[in-house]
Parts: sequence; structure tokens; C-alpha cells
Amino acid sequence: MKVLSIQSAVSYGHVGNSAAVFPLQRIGVEVLPVYTVNFSNHTGYGAWRGPLIAPDDVREVITGVEERGAFAQVDAVLSGYQGSEGIGDVIIDAVKRVKAANPDAVYACDPVMGNAKSGCFVAPAIPELLREKVVPVADIITPNQFELGFLTGTEPSTLEETLESADAARAMGPRTVLVTSVERPDREDGTIEMLAVDDQGAWIVQTPYLPMKANGSGDVTAALFTAHYVGTGSAQTALERTASSVYDLLKLTLESGERELQLIEAQEFYAHPRLQFSARQVR
Repeated sequence: MKVLSIQSAVSYGHVGNSAAVFPLQRIGVEVLPVYTVNFSNHTGYGAWRGPLIAPDDVREVITGVEERGAFAQVDAVLSGYQGSEGIGDVIIDAVKRVKAANPDAVYACDPVMGNAKSGCFVAPAIPELLREKVVPVADIITPNQFELGFLTGTEPSTLEETLESADAARAMGPRTVLVTSVERPDREDGTIEMLAVDDQGAWIVQTPYLPMKANGSGDVTAALFTAHYVGTGSAQTALERTASSVYDLLKLTLESGERELQLIEAQEFYAHPRLQFSARQVR
């Protein structure tokens, strides 16, 4: 499998491509990383160095990859946090060109905007850009519950409401929706869930809730789910493998006491998921 991943990069820590590339490589995926920023560290520290990469420069790198004849072999295009408005148009154009070379290729978009606790933390124009232009051309999207609500103009809380919001998102264009943090009021205490919905049905998986904030965990989740889903065609299998790997990554990070994801130390959990959580079909 070959994935064209258009995301940010940091030198210190693991977010964007610096979170997504290694887990994909560890499960045998060839990754073509294209960087949208080249920062010293993620912006959550409040200070960072390095450049935003101009959209035209990002486009030039993608064109160079295309000129090598690689697009015909790309199985998926993956995108995450979009630092500037112009990147959206570059990604959409890249998806169009990849699909022209390989009609079976899919586009997986992680519509990064924010979360329920902190609200939106991207540039003001980005959420509208995602909703109006980017998400409609995606095949797979991986929002959290807050982002799903923004995209669809809803406020999902219960499982039924989240399913309805996922269906509304699917009506916008994507056939597959992974909701990466379902916090329904009637779930068991100390748990959190992920929900996957596609044309075949809907599955939910529950894991223990870990009391931590881990920048980059969503990037790992989107990458692994995309690869497993494209590779198996099963939302249930992709959900179970992804939940297993990401939970063990987060647990290891929490136990380490470190702020940054222990991405390298957790590598066996990507290559050999323990499959300790079963996904339950809810539709």
C-alpha cells in the first residue's frame, strides 16, 4: 500500500506527518510525506520556530512526486491539520490528480478544527473551508464529536444523535466516517468510544478513558484507520485494530510521564495490535 500524506511536520515531538508516517511504515505502508509546515515543535507549547510552507511550494513538491509517475500507485491521500487557507485547494487538486491516475484511490481527511473543551483552534476561515470544499471531496473523514457537529450543524450527544450526524456527514460526500471520540452521556464511567459508519453498517468500540492530553494522537488514529480500512475493506476490523494500537500508545505515554507521544517505544502495538477491544455493531 502507498499513501500520499500531506500534513505538518515537527522536529521535536510527534504531530502531523511526524506522528503519522512511522506507524504507517511499521505496518508495511509506503508513505510519501509532503510537509505543509516545518516547525521545531507543535504550537501547543505557545512558542515554536520554523516556517509555514507556502501553498505554491507544497504544490511544487506534489507535482514533483507526480512527475516520478507515483500517482498511479497511490492507494490513499491523507490530510490533517491545515495551517493556511491555500493548502485546502492544493490538497483538493492533488486528490483530483491522484484519482485521475488511479480511480481506485481514496481521500481520507482528518478535519482538524478543535474539540469540545477548547473550541476551534484553527484559523477562522479553515472550518468553513473544510465544510464547504474539502470534506465533500473526501471518501473517509475522521472528526471528533465536536468537529462532526460543526460540519453538520448538529450537536450530537447520544449514540443515536451521533449516528444521525454521521449520516448527515456522509450525505455531504464521504462514504465512511470515523468519529474518534464519542462521549455519550449513558456510557460506562471511565470509558470513551470510537464509532465507524459506512455503507455496510455502524460499529462502536469502547476503551478505558485515559486522563491525558496527547497532541498527535488524532493524527495516528486517522493514519492507522485509513490504512487498515483501505487494506481490509472492513470498518469493524479497522476500528478494532486502530483502537487497540492507539490505546496502547496512549497508555505507554501516560505511564512514561512524558508530554510527547512515545511513538517509537509503542511500535510493536502498531505492527501487532493486541485486539483487546471488540467493536459492537450498532446498525
